Amino acid sequence: MLTINVRGENIEVTSSIREYVEKRISKMEKYFSDESNPIAHVNLKTYPSKGTKVEVTIPLPYITLRAEELNDDLYAGIDLVVDKLERQVKKFKTRVNRKSREGGSLKDIPLDDVTSEDTDDDKSEIVRTKRLSLKPMDAEEAVLQMEMLGHEFFIFEDSETNGASIVYKRNDGKYGLIETNE
Repeated sequence: MLTINVRGENIEVTSSIREYVEKRISKMEKYFSDESNPIAHVNLKTYPSKGTKVEVTIPLPYITLRAEELNDDLYAGIDLVVDKLERQVKKFKTRVNRKSREGGSLKDIPLDDVTSEDTDDDKSEIVRTKRLSLKPMDAEEAVLQMEMLGHEFFIFEDSETNGASIVYKRNDGKYGLIETNE
């Protein structure tokens, strides 16, 4: 059963908001097995400009589903986030099925939350440190992870070379791969 943890920033999470979030997010239960016991972390934010931001993160053993949406209407934002999450699950399942048909296997697919923080250009101060464990995968799986996180780059251990590699999104919309020398 999916556990839903709702938190609000600059907004009181009323019972009607909580019920709506739970109703919409619980639609995701059909994608999870009973033994996985996933927890959906929902963060609702409001801004002085009357805009809202809805963020949902669902960490799972093989993938971390994450989506966010900025919208003037909180309820519309919740609907759009759920739609994004469902597209991610369907895309992941398609990739798993394709890999199994090709005789390959999807190993542990981490989605370590690797984000870059904005830094002040005048200072070379490190404002945030993240630690992550690199899991072996191929470049195609790493691109999938990067896309699902919505990031511009993803660090992984190349399953063929056992070296650290980085995939990144280029300005032309295609992908690049940086491999390290052993």
